[in-house]
Amino acid sequence: MNRQAQAVVMFLVGAVILHAGFTDLYLRYVKAGLRPLLLAAGAVLVAGAAAAVWYEVKSRSGRGRCADAPHGHREPRVAWLLLIPLLALILVAPPALGSFSAMRAGTALQQPYGYPKLPASDPVRISLVDYAGRAVYDHGRSLGKRRVQITGFVALDAQGAPYLVRMSLNCCAADAQPVKLALTGDIPPVLQPDTWLRVTGTYTPKQTRDPVNHRPIPYVRVTEAVPVPAPRDPYDESWNQ
Repeated sequence: MNRQAQAVVMFLVGAVILHAGFTDLYLRYVKAGLRPLLLAAGAVLVAGAAAAVWYEVKSRSGRGRCADAPHGHREPRVAWLLLIPLLALILVAPPALGSFSAMRAGTALQQPYGYPKLPASDPVRISLVDYAGRAVYDHGRSLGKRRVQITGFVALDAQGAPYLVRMSLNCCAADAQPVKLALTGDIPPVLQPDTWLRVTGTYTPKQTRDPVNHRPIPYVRVTEAVPVPAPRDPYDESWNQ
């Protein structure tokens, strides 16, 4: 692989990164807040590829035809295999992590630093992670008897018990960990894994233990469960999606 071919590969990598950054594709890989860094990295690669081509053309024009003399060895063609991940990224958008990954990892619920006052709406929209933290570590005091509305995807354990789950990211999908919420009350009779649900319900002190890491999983008492489309960003629980 000569310098021109290397520049082409660099350009394609940068172009694919820019394509992912300017669309929602990047949300399958990294947190939304990393978008500016992703776009900057793509721009640097494209600029670097353009600079490499310019330098090579200028160098060849300065050396004349002698620059076209054959080298003593050939670059390995296996280097072109670097294009395979690029084509896969362009042609196949991977699905977000779902129930299969969630039920093979322990719940990653962490104790929050505080419990901000909930909005006055009824029901109050609350993230799954926020509800779980209030239910486990605040023992539901900040929830009271308020009706809450929570969105997540369905996961079933080995016994068929249903959970509502969101995958939490620190940086990227490679470090995603599930936060799980067990369901009780008026649960739909048939639930398919990876179906997204908007659950309306109330706090209950009932808890169970995650069979993977034995950490607490709180329950929510369901009064209504409605299927909803998957959110634009499956890893982000903000309500402006």
